[in-house]
Amino acid sequence: MSSGYQKAEKRGIKSMVFALVAVVVNVLFAFLASYFSLPFYLDTIGTIATVAIAGPFPGIMVSVATNILCGLFNSYSIYYTLIGVLIALTTSVFVRKRMSSHKLMIPLYITILALIGGGIAMAFQWILEGGPQFADVADAAAALTQQRSGRGYFIATVIVNIGLNFVDKGVSAMIAFIVLRFIPGDLKRAISENRWKQKPLSEGEIGDMKITRRRASGRGNRTLRMRMIVMLTLMALILTLTLGFISVALHFESTREEYKDAAQKCAKFAAEVVDGDRIDEFIDKGFVAEGYADTRNMLYSIRDASAGVKYLYVIKIKEDGCYVVFDLDSEDTPAYVNGDKIDFEEAFAPYLPALFAGEEIEPVESDDISGWVQTAYYPIHNSKGITTAYACADVSMDYLSDYVKTYLGRMVLVFSGFFILILAYGMWVTDYSVIYPVGRMASSVEGFVKGGGDQKDLDNNVRMVRKLDIRTDDEVERLYDSICKMASDVAEQMRSIRHYAEATSQMQNGLILTMADMVESRDSDTGAHVQKTSAYVRIILEGLKEKGYYAAKLTTKYMNDVEMSAPLHDVGKINIPDAVLNKPGKLTDEEYEIMKTHTTAGKEILEKAINTVKGGSYLKEARNMAAYHHERWDGKGYPEKLHGEVIPLSARVMAVADVFDALASPRVYKPAFPLEKALSIIEEGSGTQFDPKCVEVFMDHLDEVKQVLRKYQE
Repeated sequence: MSSGYQKAEKRGIKSMVFALVAVVVNVLFAFLASYFSLPFYLDTIGTIATVAIAGPFPGIMVSVATNILCGLFNSYSIYYTLIGVLIALTTSVFVRKRMSSHKLMIPLYITILALIGGGIAMAFQWILEGGPQFADVADAAAALTQQRSGRGYFIATVIVNIGLNFVDKGVSAMIAFIVLRFIPGDLKRAISENRWKQKPLSEGEIGDMKITRRRASGRGNRTLRMRMIVMLTLMALILTLTLGFISVALHFESTREEYKDAAQKCAKFAAEVVDGDRIDEFIDKGFVAEGYADTRNMLYSIRDASAGVKYLYVIKIKEDGCYVVFDLDSEDTPAYVNGDKIDFEEAFAPYLPALFAGEEIEPVESDDISGWVQTAYYPIHNSKGITTAYACADVSMDYLSDYVKTYLGRMVLVFSGFFILILAYGMWVTDYSVIYPVGRMASSVEGFVKGGGDQKDLDNNVRMVRKLDIRTDDEVERLYDSICKMASDVAEQMRSIRHYAEATSQMQNGLILTMADMVESRDSDTGAHVQKTSAYVRIILEGLKEKGYYAAKLTTKYMNDVEMSAPLHDVGKINIPDAVLNKPGKLTDEEYEIMKTHTTAGKEILEKAINTVKGGSYLKEARNMAAYHHERWDGKGYPEKLHGEVIPLSARVMAVADVFDALASPRVYKPAFPLEKALSIIEEGSGTQFDPKCVEVFMDHLDEVKQVLRKYQE
């Protein structure tokens, strides 16, 4: 196992132990508060401490575990899961924004916790219990409003509970942050870094990633994190709703069957206490009949002992309807008098043949005279075994529906906390196992690409990629390993390519100088002409770039190509006869025409070289200089009489360098002009013979020009 994984395993153990201790602290304080009936909880100390060190999700886990365990001594604790989760999220924002450094933010933080723990919790207590959980809160609210019901009383209970929670959460936060001060820095660092599946990112690096995501989303791109959030939210919502629906449905069916069974048993017990031989007597005489009152009292006892049974009565079935034998009083429905006739309800139509036959039937669900009920019928037999009446027990389905609604409300409270837990877990895993690693890899690869051909930047980027230390132990880590290998291989390949390129460049420079030397060896008046003109060309090019002239053209590569190929500007002279090339006197018109052909000859020579050496872009500027360095700005030059910026820039630069060197250097047909005279001729040619901008920058850098001149004169 690598050292990175060993460190991660140790951090994981420390984080787990810390979380367990935080849960124990929460549960212990909550138990003591419950045991001594204190109007406080103090069950968020561990949650706040965990969030401050480890982040929101571990804090949410601690909060949920606390509520589950507190359910052992507080049956309503599980319903407050959402409150603990909201407190963890609020603390996360407080810690992440470093609000503790602002004194006014601390009371605001505690106030928000009090509103959550007091206001929302009191709303839950009214939903679950119909009032405050603690007697002290109820008494204080009653003292404020002089009543124990109504809207004013409800508002008073909320205010009192918020006040108590301000103290509770203030003390909890104070204890948590004091404890954090005594935890060793190494332990806090280990717990904090446990969430990272790579080298931990600084706040600045996380901020840069968020800015990049916002820019991407601002351009209409959907970021991976946004897609994951949408997916996780939908999945958590679907899972929560599905589990909630299944839970409520199962509970409803279970309770329904339980009530059905209770109704059947109630009807059966009632049938056993009613004398089947005296049914007609009970219908005719009622309370006057012997044993009627005692039987009625026993029926009351049976109904009251049967959970969920709302109505219990005895009827005799005849062809024209039901005749009441016994009907017990209920809270919302007056009892029928013995002998009253009740018409058959529509729901009983399918069962009438069986009822007329005195048979036992399955419970019947109806929504008519008695409301939405489920009725169990059990036959009452006389001494001959003949069915003389039916004992009937009604279970109110409205009551069951209200009960299920209450259960549903409680499930919503429970599942809302778990919904956020599921969502937080998904986002936690997504951020630290996917988003941050992939984001850092993307930034590193982007930096690697932007590094261009600079070997030092490439090597630095390779080191930066390796420093990410991603260890998600899945496809992301394998992708990272592949990127590391690719980056390293590319850097080495670029190193090799650069080595070959440098060797090729040196060879090219050698060939250029060799060709220039061949020309120079035939021209007795050259006198280091190619070296000096190359130096002047560099001076003019750099001057143009400094002033921002021809910025689109003057790239680093272009300037290097022009300077490197400048020695070939007179390569065409290799075709000029020695008698003309080295004539000591003035050339005749015919000889001058022959001399002028060195431009076209140079162009042809270099074009052949370009066609031979594929991709030799540096030779294109050599061709331009060889062909057009005798063209004039005013269009009176040769060989093609080009003018202005139609003349290639490299040729315009070379024109200034070539003429100045010809003026300032001795020739077989003339001595060297004084420097001042040579410069004045160049200035006079600005705008006619030469590009004015080239002359301008040449004159601006006379110190460098003089240094070149002195170097080669010496």
